[in-house]
Amino acid sequence: MSLLDLKGITKSFGAIHALNGVDLSIAPGEAVGLMGDNGAGKSTLMKIIAGNFPPTRGQILIEGEAVLFHKPIDARNSGIEIVYQDLALCDNLTAAANVFLGREERTGIWPFRKLDHAAMTKRAGELFAELKSETRPRDLVRQMSGGQRQAVAIARTRLSDPKLVLMDEPTAAISVRQVAEVLNLIKRLKDTGHAVILVSHRMPDVFDVCDRVAVLRRGTKVADKPITQTTPEEVTGLIIGAIEAA
Repeated sequence: MSLLDLKGITKSFGAIHALNGVDLSIAPGEAVGLMGDNGAGKSTLMKIIAGNFPPTRGQILIEGEAVLFHKPIDARNSGIEIVYQDLALCDNLTAAANVFLGREERTGIWPFRKLDHAAMTKRAGELFAELKSETRPRDLVRQMSGGQRQAVAIARTRLSDPKLVLMDEPTAAISVRQVAEVLNLIKRLKDTGHAVILVSHRMPDVFDVCDRVAVLRRGTKVADKPITQTTPEEVTGLIIGAIEAA
C-alpha cells in the first residue's frame, strides 16, 4: 500500500493556476525527487502536502484514508514533517534546543515545572547518532556548517517519528562535502523506513538518492518514472519543455 496518494491535486490563486490535476504516490522507505523549473508548482505542492493550505480540488490519502489538512499540525498528526529551505533554526540556541523548539520536555510538578535540558540533550544525541551525523547536541547552531544545520533540521522532524519527510532544496548553497553529508542523511531516512520527497534543482543529488523522479512543468506533472528508466538528459528536456512528456 502507498503511504501517500495525491489524486487530481489542483490549486488556483485567483486567475493563477499553480497546479493542474497532479497525481503522485509514494511508498514507505521510498524517495521521490520532485523537479521542475521555477514556477512549476513544486513549492505549492509541498505546502499542500504539509498542510499550509488546502487544494482547490483533489484528494489526499494517507495509507488509503482520505484526509483534509486545515493547518500544518494536521499534517504532522498524520505523520508528515517538512524541512524548509531556510531550515527555520535559531542561531543563538544549541542543536538540542533547536531540535525540541516548540516541543520542549519538562520535569517536575506544576506550577514548578522546568525544562528538562538533560533529557532533551540525551534524546538529541540519540537522533544525531541514528543519522550518523557528527553534530553535537550542545553545539551552537551559529557555529555549524550547512550540513550540520541540515542534520539539526532533520533530527527535529524525527522527534515525532514521521512517516514522510518533505525536503525543500536541502543541498542549495552548501559545499560539496556538506552536500555529501545531507545525501547520507536522506539515505539514513530511507534505511529506517521513512518516505522522502526531495525538491531539488541538483540533478546529481536526485539521481544519487531517489528511487523515482517526478517532473512538474507549469503546474502539470509531465513525468513520473523510476530513476533506472530515465537519464539526466531526459529529465532536463522534460523540465525545459524540449520533451513534452515521458
